[in-house]
Amino acid sequence: MKYDFTSIMDRRGRDALAVDGLGAGTAPPKPKEGFDPIPMWVADMNFPTVPTVAEAIIRRAQHPAFGYFTPADEYYDAIIRWQEGRNQVKGLAKDCIGYENGLLGGLVSAMRAIASQGDSVLVHSPTYIGFTSVLKRNGYNIVSSPLVQDGQGVWRMDYVDMEEKLKEHRIHAAIFCSPHNPCGRVWERWELERAMELYQKYDVFVISDEIWSDIIRPGYRHIPTQSVSQDARERTVALYAPSKTFNLAGLIGGYHIIYNQWLRDRVDREGALSHYNDMNVLSMHGLIGAYQPEGHQWVDELCQTIAGNVDFAVDHINTHYQGLSVFKPEGTYMLFVDCSGWCQARGQAIGQVLQAGWDVGVAWQDGRPFHGPCHIRMNLALPLARVQEAFERLDKHVFQG
Repeated sequence: MKYDFTSIMDRRGRDALAVDGLGAGTAPPKPKEGFDPIPMWVADMNFPTVPTVAEAIIRRAQHPAFGYFTPADEYYDAIIRWQEGRNQVKGLAKDCIGYENGLLGGLVSAMRAIASQGDSVLVHSPTYIGFTSVLKRNGYNIVSSPLVQDGQGVWRMDYVDMEEKLKEHRIHAAIFCSPHNPCGRVWERWELERAMELYQKYDVFVISDEIWSDIIRPGYRHIPTQSVSQDARERTVALYAPSKTFNLAGLIGGYHIIYNQWLRDRVDREGALSHYNDMNVLSMHGLIGAYQPEGHQWVDELCQTIAGNVDFAVDHINTHYQGLSVFKPEGTYMLFVDCSGWCQARGQAIGQVLQAGWDVGVAWQDGRPFHGPCHIRMNLALPLARVQEAFERLDKHVFQG
């Protein structure tokens, strides 16, 4: 590979929530003495990003003025090229692209444009905790439609349940996650088409979080929700960002794609009301640096690296830990591990399993806030040597016997 996905990056003292934030807030506790932390919880990566990001930021920082600015055409052109190259999006125009400080902020702006406080919104469960917290804080009623696992363990939408809830609760807004976090599904076209047909039938506007769309297992392909029909194109707010793809969450900066001008005007107005949904000049140049030909190659190598980590972790779980089950994710770098069988067989609570891992530095994440009743969420975006070290500790200290 051209780029480095094997060196162990020391993030201590570098403002990294994944490491320096342990023991505070909702983060896992610090490990016991003698164990260094292996960050496997918050969804950022432990790989250095593509060098063109830093190069672009440094070039801009060498100019000594950082006053008011307007987004450059180069910013929009980079997004248009990226969407065409990665997702085969044709005909995307600058006017359809809008900046978002973060995808959850974009979600709130879109919700306020299409629904009133107290309205119900359909969300699939398991559910990303950011959706849950933001919707509750802004006064929306969450109606969950559980994903179900088929005979092969693949997570699927339950279209019958979705339709029943759309009717019963008179729902006109839905949050869609593609690829799905935390389950790791990369939806097939027929699945998207069937979901969007239901949303059309019941006149539901859709907010499609596609922030994970670049991190796809080889052999799978992300299909933008807006691309499956003309109606889907008009009723969907799609949210993207380079932050997951290139480990840029600390720079802040995502964007929406909205083709429907009426909807776009309303979302833009909601985003402007706080006067704080404004781009940072270095964030703009960070995106431009990421969305270069070098970035395409870097992401391809990243996806290969993550696929190898996933293969190792899933194979290890399946062959070593009786009572655990896990779906091999098709996208994202997160595992969602069901520990029900293990806990039932040994009379343990999931909290005990989590704590045992935390004690030895495996800083994994409680899956219960994601609506996984006995689940653990694991970030595998680390050098393989660290993933292997984590499972060696789990073998010895957590899942022994």
